[in-house]
Amino acid sequence: MRESYAVSWSGGKDSALSLWRLWQQRGAPAALVTTLVDDGSRTRSHRLRPEVLRAQVAAIGAPIVEVATSLTDYRRNFSAALAQLRDEAGVVAVGFGDIDLQAHRIWCRSVCADLGLDCLHPIWDEPRETLLREFFDAGFVTRIVAVQEDKLDARLLGRVLDDAVVDEFRRAGIDLCGEAGEYHTVVVDGPCFAQPLRLREDGRERADGYCFIDFALD
Repeated sequence: MRESYAVSWSGGKDSALSLWRLWQQRGAPAALVTTLVDDGSRTRSHRLRPEVLRAQVAAIGAPIVEVATSLTDYRRNFSAALAQLRDEAGVVAVGFGDIDLQAHRIWCRSVCADLGLDCLHPIWDEPRETLLREFFDAGFVTRIVAVQEDKLDARLLGRVLDDAVVDEFRRAGIDLCGEAGEYHTVVVDGPCFAQPLRLREDGRERADGYCFIDFALD
């Protein structure tokens, strides 16, 4: 019997590729776990509307666990959600989409260790070009939802991430996978999607040095 697992889910490309690698090894996940801002109005990492997130995971066909939390209570609330999945769904492992953020990897391992869960980092320390090529070749489609304004032009917002956009990243001199936070994405199609996600732009906003596109369901 394959061991049950969950995935920490941002809605972006790195968590999607991590999910896909685990899916091929272990089957479908027991749940995807996403954190939201305190009032639940947006996802915490990519500022997605909850309805966009829910449509995305519905297309994937996995249960979603939403954790609305402040930063002060983040670890406690995130851990409580994982503990519930462990106790009620038999989850024994949690996957994360980090590539080389060592401090966050240590945090993830600490959280999982406290709960007796295995901590998985399926794409850890792999070359950016390799990860992007695997992502594209698998059939994933992702759109840019946020850019760090001092690193990238806001005209990239809404673009589908492809080879041409990656070339722009090279010219800008950023991490090609945006591991330092230079950009964020929302996955709209892929090998684990029953149907593509249809989105439309419904405005833009600026916060904390980023420009975000406000995607709504089309």
